[in-house]
Amino acid sequence: MPDETVRSASYTVPCEDYVHVVEFSPFDCGSLVSLLAYGGNQYVVVGTCRFKEEDTEVEDVEFTSLQVFLHGVRVDAIAWSPETRLDKLPPVIRFCTAAADRKIRLWTSELQNSCDVKVIEGHTSYINHLVFEPAEGKQIASVSDDHTCRVWDLDGNETISFRLRSPGISVCWHPEDNCKLMVAEKKGTIRFYDLLTQHAILSLDSGQVPLMSADWCLTNTIKVGAVVANDWVIWDITRSSYPLEKRPAHVDKARHFRWSRANENLFATTGYPGKINSQLLVHHLGHPQPVMIGSASVGAGLSWHRSLPLCVIGGDRKLFFWMTEM
Repeated sequence: MPDETVRSASYTVPCEDYVHVVEFSPFDCGSLVSLLAYGGNQYVVVGTCRFKEEDTEVEDVEFTSLQVFLHGVRVDAIAWSPETRLDKLPPVIRFCTAAADRKIRLWTSELQNSCDVKVIEGHTSYINHLVFEPAEGKQIASVSDDHTCRVWDLDGNETISFRLRSPGISVCWHPEDNCKLMVAEKKGTIRFYDLLTQHAILSLDSGQVPLMSADWCLTNTIKVGAVVANDWVIWDITRSSYPLEKRPAHVDKARHFRWSRANENLFATTGYPGKINSQLLVHHLGHPQPVMIGSASVGAGLSWHRSLPLCVIGGDRKLFFWMTEM
């Protein structure tokens, strides 16, 4: 692949700390701006973004920090709650984090100086991913190296626990049916659970290991994607438990897989944070090669904007944004 296809970021935003994880809110917050949270070694920063593609008066990107949350320990994952609203008085910011100390923290703020934090304990090993139930935000699901997927209420009570056969890597809630949960395991299996019966109703097999990240296409829920070893794989869950498509993506192990929210055929993968640069690839189903290759110094995390074909990764005291042509 020729090097001239490697693109530097469309926009960058400076940060105070190394960024381990970054997440756009996938929910409507009642405002024209997009909410973004990023986590470092000590802090979570919540802010708003506007891009010139949305507002011609903006030059490139406008990032406004709303609140800095002292986290005290490295942030490994962030999930937004659908209860977050900027059009209420007072506004409500709610999100949860997973941390290096194996605890989940549920943060609620009215953007005054104080905030409420609830610590949720139960996992016995590293928490890899977590997500809010998307309709009302009254439950949180998390997956861990302790071979469990657990569902919690907002008081911190564990309401459901699924025993897994290997470390839990990714968890996704169905956008309309809040009784369906997708759980991806490191050994290459993805299972869909019915939360009412607490049984698995469907499973997919990647045919190889290790599975490092998986995502459910929320704009077309028959599509599931993942990165396994160096490859990306895509399933059509109505057709087969084995991948419909598979392609090599990264020379080193692949790290993240995320579907775009703006286009059901667009997805991004990242390589493992290397010694110098981490590679971001944006793929379009139907194109044999990546439609965009980006490179960022020691990138971490990956998230798509909720309506633009734009993704973000974190890095060393920077956020890197890439706009993709549709």
